Amino acid sequence: MFKNKLVAVMNEKIEPGIILNALAHMCIGFGSTIGKEPLHLTDYVDADGGSHPHISEMPFMILEANSNKIRTLRQAARQMGIQCVDFTSTMTGGTYTEQLERTKQTHEADLIYYGIVLFGDWNQVSELTRKFSLYKQHKAQTQQGQPTT
Repeated sequence: MFKNKLVAVMNEKIEPGIILNALAHMCIGFGSTIGKEPLHLTDYVDADGGSHPHISEMPFMILEANSNKIRTLRQAARQMGIQCVDFTSTMTGGTYTEQLERTKQTHEADLIYYGIVLFGDWNQVSELTRKFSLYKQHKAQTQQGQPTT
């Protein structure tokens, strides 16, 4: 059993291509912050001697929820001191400088959360995420990446 747990909770109302992009952005940043050892990154070697580096030995659960539940989860994780990184609708479209400015001008209550990744004590992360379902590939009804509801 691992000391820590790695979980992503993704917005079930956002189309899969956008969700995958958000998950990729969160994982790149988070992985560089947490580091190789805590994430148990290993080089897998195939029968031909080919290396498949930096794959985590840890399970990585991908769960689903709506934006408001992700917001609540983020607040709870931060209060408990659990490391987390999130991705919102303001972080898409245009250049990264436009995204930074759009985020800066949006109140937290108005953000649409696309996802969050948590890494922390196994039992604490499990407690926070136990009510969420596994992510299923959805064909979300979206308009330019924004949920219709």
